[in-house]
Amino acid sequence: METVLSGIRPTGQLHLGNYFGALRNFTKMQHTDRCFFFIADYHALTTHPDPTSLHGNVRNILAEYLAAGLDPEVATIYVQSDVPEVAELSLLLSMHAYVGELERTASFKDKVRKNPNNVNAGLLCYPVLMASDILLHRATRVPVGKDQEQHLELTRLYARRFNSIYGVEFFPESQPYNFGEELIKIPGLDGSGKMGKSEGNCIYLSDEDSVIRKKVMKAVTDSGPTEPNSPISEPIANIFAIMKAVSEPETLQFFKERYADCSIRYGDLKKQLAEDVIRTVAPIRERIKEIKADVTWTTENDIKTRKGLKFTVRKTSPDGLIWMWCKSEKMGVTVKEI
Repeated sequence: METVLSGIRPTGQLHLGNYFGALRNFTKMQHTDRCFFFIADYHALTTHPDPTSLHGNVRNILAEYLAAGLDPEVATIYVQSDVPEVAELSLLLSMHAYVGELERTASFKDKVRKNPNNVNAGLLCYPVLMASDILLHRATRVPVGKDQEQHLELTRLYARRFNSIYGVEFFPESQPYNFGEELIKIPGLDGSGKMGKSEGNCIYLSDEDSVIRKKVMKAVTDSGPTEPNSPISEPIANIFAIMKAVSEPETLQFFKERYADCSIRYGDLKKQLAEDVIRTVAPIRERIKEIKADVTWTTENDIKTRKGLKFTVRKTSPDGLIWMWCKSEKMGVTVKEI
């Protein structure tokens, strides 16, 4: 059995790209591997989020994790900052991480280019903190996208350095993992790039049906094919990519054939796509509402059981927000006995 670890920053709501790119596979992995899924609130601090919304975002992500199918009875779900060993290991690993190699990472260069006024040390050391998340649990498999592969290579490098310097075989070398399936990249609705919160081109898992229809009907298209069997333009290829994820194969094939013979009607295409997206999102959205409405936020070391799910609260913030939901006996670190 492999040890799998993955996290997501609480920078807003989860969207369709998060679901098909990660969460759907997570729900399968949890039944075959030893899984740790966390909410990366330390990582979120590198971009200076609004403190008044950060705690609420943590809780939202947690509800969306559960609504998408992650089960705390079989996987460990935790908040990064609730595990002090993460910060401790990050400090130790930073002694073996060199400034030059951190400055050369593609993600750091990209962040500097986009936000030249926020080039902080935490941003530079982001790969070290990510390595700490992974190595703390001695994870052997890490689901990552193309933009994170360089960070995972640095994690392996730090593991090798640590083992070599201290003469031990303590940390394994983690490998990328996609559960044996093709990685799915959901493009945005603006005609280019991937779906992302910062790009404003998302369909969120919490969107109402009317909002989804409105967003899809505004999706960027082209002027339409002018000759039979014309190459598919990028905006239409993006719509077909989303349709491939949410629609029946026969539906996708129908519209591809209509494009090839120049009889496609983009209004019909978008209407069909919207309904198929709604069919995927609606059950998750309703589950999110149910979780947010039914869960009682409790005090330290209280246990509440709701519909068979046992949640352990390790501590709360002054405003009463929960910082951890998990079964204590499944944590890979020390927690208080219940």
